[in-house]
Amino acid sequence: MDTTTDAAETAAPSGIGTRERILVTTARLLQRQGYEASGIKQIAREAGATLGSVYHFFPGGKQALATEAIRHSDHEMTELLRTAMASAEDPGDAVVACTRMLGEALRASDWADGCPVTTTALEAVGRAPDLERACAEAHQHWQDVVRDKLRAAGIAAPDADELALTVINTLEGAELSAQLRRSEKPLLVAGHHLERLIRLYL
Repeated sequence: MDTTTDAAETAAPSGIGTRERILVTTARLLQRQGYEASGIKQIAREAGATLGSVYHFFPGGKQALATEAIRHSDHEMTELLRTAMASAEDPGDAVVACTRMLGEALRASDWADGCPVTTTALEAVGRAPDLERACAEAHQHWQDVVRDKLRAAGIAAPDADELALTVINTLEGAELSAQLRRSEKPLLVAGHHLERLIRLYL
């Protein structure tokens, strides 16, 4: 198990309940080091909780905890996307705003916090059905947020569905590239090209 992650970087904020601390800490560890490397003991330690507390709140064990943590991350990312989509009337401008927000968040985390489900999803496929399902649902929720923005701008449903999928897939790849390069540029470039693509449909 990788225990090199600084606990102060993944610990949940003070002032929230034990269950929420465990969830937030697990979500950050999954995001940064994946499912296999995130052990229950590390999660408990960095959440400031006992092992007994972890199993009390998540009697299904590590997979059940990870599944709930992915849903927590799904909610966070969905809210970020909703905020970005609401930041501009034009959907192309909104996508550009989203890439800026993602870039700023990446930089603030010292390039550690990319897509909240990608690392876990790659490990879950074919091995952890509940976790795999939660990751797939997260992607669908994000696609739905973008699709709704595109539909509201007058883009026909089939095109909006495909464009939304393209936006989410492109943002995921751009986030990974930004992490590797330690630069917001891949996200900003992706945003401008997605903006041009969307304008073709308006």
